[in-house]
Amino acid sequence: MAKKRAFELVVGLKKGHKVTPVKAKVTKKAQVPSKIAKQNKFVKDIVREISGHTPYEKRCLELLRISKDKRALKFLKRRLGTHARAKKKRDELSNVLIQQRKAAAHK
Repeated sequence: MAKKRAFELVVGLKKGHKVTPVKAKVTKKAQVPSKIAKQNKFVKDIVREISGHTPYEKRCLELLRISKDKRALKFLKRRLGTHARAKKKRDELSNVLIQQRKAAAHK
């Protein structure tokens, strides 16, 4: 019988330690980005309707009313931490302004 060496290299097609593959996880709707469940949207709308906007959002709305979009973005970026979050929040608040203007024009 041949003597085993201390360091043998395993090479070839079936090399390495055999492991079982991990099954793919099923993602929940809550974990998928940019997807919001109907129930969660309903709850968020109710909370927003009752509590209103936060002070920083009110300040941003004022900046957007006087057409200071870039200043509003910089302000939101400081408050929220990232450029993407700030852009999303600015778009959301500008849509709120549009809805307010439509409601005022409708009356």
